[in-house]
Order: sequence, then C-alpha cells, then structure tokens
Amino acid sequence: MPSDSSSTSLLHRRHRVHPFEPAPWLPGPHLQTVGAKFLRPRPPLELTRLRLDTPDDDFVDLDLAPDPDPRGPVVLILHGLEGSTGRGYVRLAMHELGRRGILAVGLNFRSCSGEPNLQPRFYHSGETGDLAFVVDELRRRFPGRALGALGFSLGGNVLLKYAGELGDDAREHFGALATISVPFDLTAGTRAIESGAMGRLYTHYFLRSLHRKTRAKEALLDDLLDLEAVMAARTLREYDDAATAPLHGFPGAGRYYREASSARFLDRIRVPTLLLQSTDDPFLPLEALPREQMTENPHLLPALTTAGGHVGFVGGAGPWRPRFWAESEAARYLARMLEDG
Repeated sequence: MPSDSSSTSLLHRRHRVHPFEPAPWLPGPHLQTVGAKFLRPRPPLELTRLRLDTPDDDFVDLDLAPDPDPRGPVVLILHGLEGSTGRGYVRLAMHELGRRGILAVGLNFRSCSGEPNLQPRFYHSGETGDLAFVVDELRRRFPGRALGALGFSLGGNVLLKYAGELGDDAREHFGALATISVPFDLTAGTRAIESGAMGRLYTHYFLRSLHRKTRAKEALLDDLLDLEAVMAARTLREYDDAATAPLHGFPGAGRYYREASSARFLDRIRVPTLLLQSTDDPFLPLEALPREQMTENPHLLPALTTAGGHVGFVGGAGPWRPRFWAESEAARYLARMLEDG
C-alpha cells in the first residue's frame, strides 16, 4: 500500500493539463495581459474578513470565501504586485475552487487590504515570514483539512521561495501548490517590464499605487528613507533601491532581486507544484525562464504555453463569452491533488 506522499506523487505525474487555446481576438502578450484585467468576471462572493495580529505588532487581513464543505480542502491564494483579494483573478480563482468543494482564503499582503499597516515596512517578492505565519494559523484553525496554495505573479514567487526554503518540511504544511505567471528572475523581469511603451505604462500603473502608499505612511518612513528619492522614482528598480531594499534589510535593489528570485529555490521544492506560465509573458523575458530547474525537479509540473501574456490566458470565441484558462486549470489541479491524493 503506497503512502499518502507517494500516492500524491503518482497523481501529480499522471495529471494532464488541458491545452490553452488563446482567443484569436486578443492576439499578443499585451492584449492578453490588459484584456484579461478588464474582461475577467468578478463572481459575487460574500467574503468574511479575518484580521490576524502579527508577532511584530502589525496585522495582515485574510478574506475567506463561503466554505462549501467543512471537511474539504483549504487553499490559500496570494495576489500579485499591488493587488489584493479584490482583484478579478483572485475572485475568479475563489469561485473556481469553491465549485470544486474547496474553501478559498485570500491573503492580503501588508498595506494591500485597504488600510495602511502599522509598521515602517510593506511587503516584497521574497518576504515569506507573513506567509509562514498565516499558514500556521490556517493549520490551527482548520485541523485535519488538506491545505494547498495558489500564487499569482509576485505571490507565486513568494510561494515558490517559501516552499523551497522549507524543503522536505513543506510536506507537513501543504498537499499541493500552483502558480500562475511567476517572475522567476526579478532582475530580468524588472528590466523587461520597464522596456518599451507598454512597459512604461505598466511601470506607471504600479508606481502610482506604490507612491500613494508611501505618502500615506510618510510620518513612519521619514526617518528611515530618503522620501524625496522614493517619490522621484520613475522605474521599479529606482523605487526598490530607494524604498523596498532599505526598509527590508537589503543594501540595494540588486541584492534584493538576487536573493528574492524564486528560480534559486526551485530545485529544493518537495511538494507537488503546478507552474502555469506563458513564454510570451511581458514581465519575464524568455531567456530568463528557468526551464532546466522546472523540468529536472519531479515535484514540479511545468505547463508552458506560447501565448497568454501575464496573468492573462484568455480564451473563447468572442469577448461576449471569454474563458479564463489559468484559474480553471489551477483549481482543477489543486482539487485533484488535495482531494484524491
């Protein structure tokens, strides 16, 4: 009789991801990326907010979807840069998980739940302390229920880094993981997102939100940062050099990017993990995709598409009825691994 872990491993290797058929009316990575943002439905969900007090006298907010099965699995969802549980991709993932009998729990990173956090810090692509704290809390609140996690973009990078840090111990925490559009190499990804006209639009979008949060916490940050340099930042690297790095103990953006990039941790992951990724992702150049690490670790199941953009993956015959492949495939994989495994 195989053990639970070996049974799960066999399921993982047998799992077949449904092929992605990109919408012909949304050609190219940028239309997929931007189109998904505006076309993705927001299923009506009555979320329950749960505030957790962190050990450093701060807080993180969780949003819980309705629980479809008190004995079923639980999946924690991690959003992307300057996102929240209110984003369409999180809500759609919650819906897809819920209809498969899974309780979805969305983690809002610090400062992302609609209220500034209390400490002179934010969150970043490699910060796994809050994730570890939340995972322990979920295991305490939902004993005996299988736990999985789904990470989008930055949230996926955090999740993979955390799983790699845990190594074999990750099996005590998670039954399965899934990620969508991870920026595995933060140096290359930052460079890509800042190139070209569309890159400047993406950068402006993120910086507008980051600058707004910085202004809201000026009193806390004034003695720690050169706020003039922070507010003058016109690229993500400039912002990370002036704010993210010094706030979180890095000498500069370069060191932060190297230490936080999840590609360095892929070979240490010991939990069944689905990696949904497009090779035309405008936030990660093709040459920076860690294909070797993704294929050599048997615990990883890479599903690479040639189209889909960044957290896009829009299919369907027309804009009146779009289909969103990534959320559906991630939920299908997690349901199979957590319930059948």
